[in-house]
Amino acid sequence: MLKRFFSYYKPYLKTFILDMTCALGNSAIGIVYPIITRYMLNDLIPNRKSELIIRFGILLLLAYILKMIMKYCVDYYGHMVGTHMQADMRRQLFHKLEQLPFSFYDDNETGQIMSRITSDLQEISELAHHGPEMAVMSTFSLVFSLIYLSRINLTLSLIIFSCSPFLLLITMFVRKKHLKSSRRARKSLAMINADVNSSVSGIRITKAFNNAEIEMAKFEKGNKAFVESKKGQYFTMAIQHATTIFVTDVFNVVCLISGGYFLYNGLITFGDYSSFIVSIGFFTSPILQLVSWMEQFNDGATGFERFVEIIDLPVEEDREGARDYKRLNGDIRFEDVCFAYNHEDDREILQNVSFTVPKGKTVALVGPSGGGKTTICHLLPKFYHADSGRITINNVDIEDITMHSLREHIGIVQQDVFLFSGTFYENIAYGKEDASEKEIINAAKKANIYDYIMSLPEGFDTQIGERGIRLSGGQKQRLSIARVFLKNPSILILDEATSSLDNATEALIQEALNSLKKGRTTIVVAHRLSTIRNADKILVVSNGKIIEEGDHETLMKKRNGFYKRLYNSQFIDVDHGINELFT
Repeated sequence: MLKRFFSYYKPYLKTFILDMTCALGNSAIGIVYPIITRYMLNDLIPNRKSELIIRFGILLLLAYILKMIMKYCVDYYGHMVGTHMQADMRRQLFHKLEQLPFSFYDDNETGQIMSRITSDLQEISELAHHGPEMAVMSTFSLVFSLIYLSRINLTLSLIIFSCSPFLLLITMFVRKKHLKSSRRARKSLAMINADVNSSVSGIRITKAFNNAEIEMAKFEKGNKAFVESKKGQYFTMAIQHATTIFVTDVFNVVCLISGGYFLYNGLITFGDYSSFIVSIGFFTSPILQLVSWMEQFNDGATGFERFVEIIDLPVEEDREGARDYKRLNGDIRFEDVCFAYNHEDDREILQNVSFTVPKGKTVALVGPSGGGKTTICHLLPKFYHADSGRITINNVDIEDITMHSLREHIGIVQQDVFLFSGTFYENIAYGKEDASEKEIINAAKKANIYDYIMSLPEGFDTQIGERGIRLSGGQKQRLSIARVFLKNPSILILDEATSSLDNATEALIQEALNSLKKGRTTIVVAHRLSTIRNADKILVVSNGKIIEEGDHETLMKKRNGFYKRLYNSQFIDVDHGINELFT
């Protein structure tokens, strides 16, 4: 793990070496003061060498000026190394998130992912900067102080050093407990982020149902868990700090008493005794730094572990030998396709599903919620992979087509429209990165949203708000349709694109969708059966199986057929009727 962590220093090796050199220089200059102090007390002051006293004072001042410059380098360049490493890890993590399959997002909430990409990486950045620097400075200072104090008086030094093992034992005892509590705190913080993200995203629903107290209770549950996890973390930290300070204070007591005894018995000079007293802090300070470094190491290591957990997850990969196709325009075929989201509960969402969609034709999927319609739509662009059976386009198994190439030829319009924060122009342009302004305007016209955009003071440069919050449902839908018009795919998936709209808006959207479907192979998922009467084929999907198929006229002729009952029930209550009929 350490080797993997240090690999992130490689692009910034020169700056890192500069940082470590300056850190080492800082520690080296730190020893100048006790050395000069001892020399003055033992020689310069007793022998009244005033000129040398001034010279050494000037030398010490120059050393501190150099120390100031090196401290600047450590603080600035050291932090920049950590920041660059943090940015590299965040870039790598974000790239990884873009490559992970849909199943990862089924199991992980947005707030938890955000916690890993922000607070976890911040702790890693702090460790990247302060970790090596503190280790180098404290180790050098500790080793030199051992040598220096031993040269003053070896026996007295050994007495002082005998207290050191107690610090080591305390650190080793507390480290494991602190590491565990740090992990718990990270997970609790991730849960809080997830709760906040969910509550803020659904704030309008919360207000509509007057459920602020419920949301507050959910938040407070996570908040209390966070406090409890931090309680354990700070408990171990407090024990470590308190006992460490106590042991270092004992150093001073031992130094004072044993040093006084040595001075009283003439075993040490007054100058050496004074220097020893002054220098004892030079020995205890790096010990305290090492203890602090251990705490920071625990926090950074926990963050890095959580970072690596995601980095090591398997990504979406094409089958070996898969290749790009310039033209994929239809003839979709499902052959005995089976699929389950969770293989542990043995519940198959699709069971031996077979059907065809000829080039340029429209096939509609209808049936109860949870029957498998949307799952069929997810399998075609390889958001998920079929457990068995095969799906082909133009007689080519989609597993032999690269995901990039396959998705280039598929356009999707869903009921739950997702729009990015930004302008109308930016959201439409998302459908084609290199689109011209003329193409974007043309796409907006085809989607029946151009006139509305132009009625706004800022036109296409109007900000739509987070997730298009400033737009109505119909406007969002037309904007998403404009995006697909711009993409100009040969295969189209319409997943309940008008189910949540009023009749007037639906008619406007349906006009745009009819225009969008022309010349494209289309799969339509619909609850409102009036929108799919003209489909070339209608498939009734229930409990993961196709139980009826045919065009509207054929299915309506079936006596007591499911589709016929479904269609007749729409005038009562379509959504309610669908589920009632199949339960």
